[in-house]
Amino acid sequence: MSVETPTAKPAEIVREYGPFAGAQSIAGVTHDGDRVWAATGATLLAFDPASGEAVQHIACACDAGTAFDGKYLYQIAEARIDKIDPASGKVVASIPSPGQGGDSGLAWAEGSLWVGQHRGRKIHQIDPATGAIQRTIESNRFVTGVTWVDGELWHGTWEDDASEIRRIDPASGAVLERLEMPRGANVSGLESDGADLFYAGGGGTGKVRAVRRPKRLAPQAA
Repeated sequence: MSVETPTAKPAEIVREYGPFAGAQSIAGVTHDGDRVWAATGATLLAFDPASGEAVQHIACACDAGTAFDGKYLYQIAEARIDKIDPASGKVVASIPSPGQGGDSGLAWAEGSLWVGQHRGRKIHQIDPATGAIQRTIESNRFVTGVTWVDGELWHGTWEDDASEIRRIDPASGAVLERLEMPRGANVSGLESDGADLFYAGGGGTGKVRAVRRPKRLAPQAA
């Protein structure tokens, strides 16, 4: 039995950041609880979301998704995922990426890394120590950024110059909610701030956009 895809709602963009000096495009995006990190190809940059100013740069290969586990950054670099100490900028470990170069988004949740497969339309849960695939979630659209927040799995899409931020069922992959980005505001990376905002990488625009996360209705008292 097919599941009906919910109607898309317009995404509420509340702020744009960038373009940043020396950054031609934005791939992965993550949030360390204070700053937003953006992968720009050869440099990971951190910016203050209050001021919009870049406050740190790490020279490294960073052409796709970025994640943060509370201490370390994880960065897709072609066919591998590097574990990076944000204080020193040094790579402390590397594992193979499941898509061997076809990987897109990256997120940290529940002790695992979650890796988007762009054209493969999948999200893999992998062991952060070995890269072994633990399970796979199918999507019906190209997958760009991936993020978890409050037990919800969201991912970005970018297909035929149209982008959405989608909430999906982590068990079945069924689409539960869709936020439609304006034409030209494509999503290349995605991360939640743990509260009411998503940060979405803007690809070749060199921008990062803050998008309002939909509020959940409180359950009614019996």
